[in-house]
Amino acid sequence: MRGVKSQISNLRFQILLAVVAGFIATQPLPAAEPRWPNGFPDRPDFFPLCVWLQSPRNAERYHAIGINTYVALYRGPTDEQLSALEKAGMYAVLQQSERSLKYKDSKVIVAWMHGDEPDNAQPRPDRQPGWGPPIEPAKIVADYERIKAADPTRPVLLNLGQGVAWDNWHGRGVRSRHPEDYPQYLKGCDIASFDIYPVTHESAEVAGKLELVGRGVRRLREWTGGDKAVWACIETTHIHNEKLMPTPDQLRSEVWMALVHGANGIIYFCHEFKPKQIEAGLLEYPQIAEAVKSVNAEVARLAPVLNSPTVADAVTVDAPIATLCKRQGDATYVFAVSTSGAPTRAAFSVKGLAPKRTAEALGEDRKIDSTDSHFSDDFAPHAVHLYKIAG
Repeated sequence: MRGVKSQISNLRFQILLAVVAGFIATQPLPAAEPRWPNGFPDRPDFFPLCVWLQSPRNAERYHAIGINTYVALYRGPTDEQLSALEKAGMYAVLQQSERSLKYKDSKVIVAWMHGDEPDNAQPRPDRQPGWGPPIEPAKIVADYERIKAADPTRPVLLNLGQGVAWDNWHGRGVRSRHPEDYPQYLKGCDIASFDIYPVTHESAEVAGKLELVGRGVRRLREWTGGDKAVWACIETTHIHNEKLMPTPDQLRSEVWMALVHGANGIIYFCHEFKPKQIEAGLLEYPQIAEAVKSVNAEVARLAPVLNSPTVADAVTVDAPIATLCKRQGDATYVFAVSTSGAPTRAAFSVKGLAPKRTAEALGEDRKIDSTDSHFSDDFAPHAVHLYKIAG
């Protein structure tokens, strides 16, 4: 009898353990603390679409074309500026200063930033003629530590110059052709950004080579080990080029060139200096404003896909086409942009597709049949095609 009672007791204990374990298993895990409690919205449907150094008086107009963030403010922040941005539903990335820290509790401010392009040659002090060396990476890292000490709840943006994508850029002065500087600079930020404007560029090495936008993004991702967000600046006006400005197709290509190579945010450069000076040049050209609105809507619709994990090495292609592959639900997405200035036909092979699937070309009202995970398509120079393959 004693042995039977012992067995019953053990059985009851095991049942109790099973009940407790089942109860624990059904309880939701506590939500992880966001990395940046006062940073950008931590939602899969949010993607940073920004303008550079623009007046908040145009915030409503920018919001209407899909912009959600201002990067830098003239002589700010002020109560009026932040109020205008908040009213328009905008966020802001600002340089940290004694003034801006007074607004540290503002929900509008979601990130801090360094001064622009510290990797370029800097003006000499006291208005001396000529240019001095770039700001040293060690100074950027020290400033980053100071910014984080004052507010660790927001990420820090570092925007670099065209030397990120073009080694022969002479504007770096004594540090021209020294790309090894960049991994050191990138230790001083949480968001790495850069700018190069190939449509309006004056150098034959860069002019017309939209693929350099993708090269810069790829290099930033490599230099950061893929551990930091990477953004790209996109040209929208003549800037200094009186003869040329991006077409709507070129603008879209530059945006997707950045995204396909792994960009996590876009900054539009809106100023124009020639043939005339316009701060909000983007808004002065209806065809460009409409192009920005269209591509922003496209990116916003696809934000949950863009923010999902990338499927590495899933796509092979036999032409100069850059691709990004994502899977969400039962669909595979292949985002593709031509890195060539010539027309081309490309044959794609996508791992893991069921036979005889159809690739929908998003926004183009056409479908392409695939056979044994293969399909082909035509690309105009620097063209973009976005494919969704169900199942």
